[in-house]
Order: sequence, then structure tokens, then C-alpha cells
Amino acid sequence: MSKSQHIVCPHCYAVNRIPTTRLADNPSCGKCHKTLFSGEPIDLNATGFQKHVSRNDIPVVVDFWAPWCGPCKMMGPAFQQASSGLEPHYRLIKINTENEQTIAEQFNIRSIPTLAIFKNGKEVARQPGAMGAADIVSWVKQF
Repeated sequence: MSKSQHIVCPHCYAVNRIPTTRLADNPSCGKCHKTLFSGEPIDLNATGFQKHVSRNDIPVVVDFWAPWCGPCKMMGPAFQQASSGLEPHYRLIKINTENEQTIAEQFNIRSIPTLAIFKNGKEVARQPGAMGAADIVSWVKQF
């Protein structure tokens, strides 16, 4: 019997059970039939954030950013590039702290950009400041 992972659909937020050995086989959502992994970070609101952090069995890497932040804009392409190298074993999401101030307050985000890794609904690591794609990948893989 193979182990399976719960993966939240980035489109409809349905929770899918995918065999671990099939994660890299481009699985689709059982509800909306769209692909579960696109190789790109997902922009989420508060509802989507809570669902992804609490229900994904894979670690969730969050980029807390704002549209007015110069370093955030510089790191955006690197975070996107890192996403294609980290999926499907990690879910990468973006939270606009201007639109989702409650989440930023809840997690005491004091500077942006800030990356955080969540596992089983709990924050396990945090890294403030902009990073390049290779640095993001190596930092994430430490955890």
C-alpha cells in the first residue's frame, strides 16, 4: 500500500488524495479536473491561505510581499523560478500583505519580503529579505 498525500487544488481548493509516488505525474483535481501543480506560485487570499497551510501534506512556502516593495518586485521572478524547481514536493504561494493585513499581523510580518515555511499547519522556518532562486531552493530544502 503506497502512502498518499493530501494536496489542495490551487483552483477550487478541493482536497485531493494523491499517492506520493504519483505527485510528479502531473495529477489533476478530482473536483475541477485542473492540474494541481503548474510550476508557478499561487496568489492567495486569507481563505485560500488557511486552506493550503492547514490541509496540504506537503510543506507550503509563503512569500509575504507588497506591490510597492522594490525588493519584493526584484525577488518575484526568483520565487517563480524556484517554484518550478520545488513543485510538486512543496507548494509555493504568495500573500500580498497590503490586501491580507490580518494574515501579516497574525504571523507578525515586520519586513517584506519575508519567506516562511509551513508544515502541518505550523510555521517551521522564516527568512526575511530578498533571495535569488538558487538560494530560495537551497533554503527551502533544508527543512
